[in-house]
Amino acid sequence: MAQVTGPVTRRELRRLPKTNLHLHLTGSMRASTLAELTDRYGLPLPDPLPTGAVHGWSAFQGRYDLARAALRTADDLRRVVAEAALDNATEGGGWLEIQVDPTTYAVRLGGLEPVVEAVLAGAAGGRTGVILAASWAGPPEQAERVARIAARYAGAGVVGFGLSNDERRGRVADFSPAVRTATDAGLLAVPHSGFYEAAWHVRECVTLLGAHRVGHGLTAVADPATLELLASRSVAMEVCPSSYPPFGVTADLASTPLRALLAAGVPVALGTDDPLLFGTGLLDQYVLARDVLGCTDEELAGLARGSIYASAAPSEVRTAMLAGVSEWLGGMDQDSGSVSYIGAPSAMGASRRTPLRRS
Repeated sequence: MAQVTGPVTRRELRRLPKTNLHLHLTGSMRASTLAELTDRYGLPLPDPLPTGAVHGWSAFQGRYDLARAALRTADDLRRVVAEAALDNATEGGGWLEIQVDPTTYAVRLGGLEPVVEAVLAGAAGGRTGVILAASWAGPPEQAERVARIAARYAGAGVVGFGLSNDERRGRVADFSPAVRTATDAGLLAVPHSGFYEAAWHVRECVTLLGAHRVGHGLTAVADPATLELLASRSVAMEVCPSSYPPFGVTADLASTPLRALLAAGVPVALGTDDPLLFGTGLLDQYVLARDVLGCTDEELAGLARGSIYASAAPSEVRTAMLAGVSEWLGGMDQDSGSVSYIGAPSAMGASRRTPLRRS
């Protein structure tokens, strides 16, 4: 007699405790919030990124700058951060680290400190840490100013210091003094690297800056020595799969080298980068890891644990989340709907995020 099998039962990914350690403030904005603010201030709504097309950095940056221009007051910043924390929680995120370059808002808000205060007010009570970032494209002196502000707010909600934007536009060694100021204050060093530049850049971020995590870091997979360095120092890569095909960094979603990093013993924390532009939330990235990259539930639990260990979450939050991961792995719940990915971020929808689009 033939054996009759029922539907495949899978654990519900929304219930898996996880952290989001790679999220930019402007890019975290809900599309509905952006539409409301651009209408309020009489500003243009950015055009959506072309679906399925490969474009350069300038196409992304132009749209990002238009969106950022809609954040004009302290209340706007508070709102966006609070909404990002709520979105993270609804997708099973027990901890969020949101990154902001305060220099980009300082003119409108009257200085760096008002920007930081507004962001921290939005993060208050939301299991959210703040990463203050300088730009690879800016002068090292500006990075040092941001690092001093970050150090001043260490222990008051600021948990790290980052270097964002296009890593091709700055020399790693030039930013060493700024990073040292931040790390001497107990903050995490979390520079972007390995997006455009080769593995040498990732390696220098570790050896010259003492990076605790690296934003993206994909190019490290081409160099075994860099992978060994990352693994030996437990430097986590913040991998955001949906960000890479639009830039041509990977050929498609399935080409994300997540498994190569894991096979080399490199910790990985899945992040979302800029959901506003890519339309993908944290839950989407875990569904992608399962349905496109072939991760088992045990591997997904490992990714979640890795993201918790790599975070700046308080010890009691870490303990509760790690227990939750074990509980998730020990139980089986019917997954109430997987997402079909067809090679482009526009196919994603597990978290029901709405990407930037015109009405």
